[in-house]
Amino acid sequence: MPFNLKGPELLILVLVVVLLFGAKRLPDAARSVGRSLRIFKAETKGLIDSEAPSAELPGATTSAEQVAAPEAAPAQPSTPEPPAPPNQA
Repeated sequence: MPFNLKGPELLILVLVVVLLFGAKRLPDAARSVGRSLRIFKAETKGLIDSEAPSAELPGATTSAEQVAAPEAAPAQPSTPEPPAPPNQA
């Protein structure tokens, strides 16, 4: 179902959106929609990549397998806690 928006209809639509949301909130709303679409695109690409067989290289791991079994990170040395003050009775 194609939308056939021409100049006047598009102008009215933009005016209604500005009146509903306000001119100050529109850039933030557009930015958050863009971020959401970027995340959605990356996640769907990850799903498509993980479903593809990796028959080209024997023993190759897919990105899903790498996420499921990450390599162990080196242990961070813990900082010693300061001694507690003595109890005064």
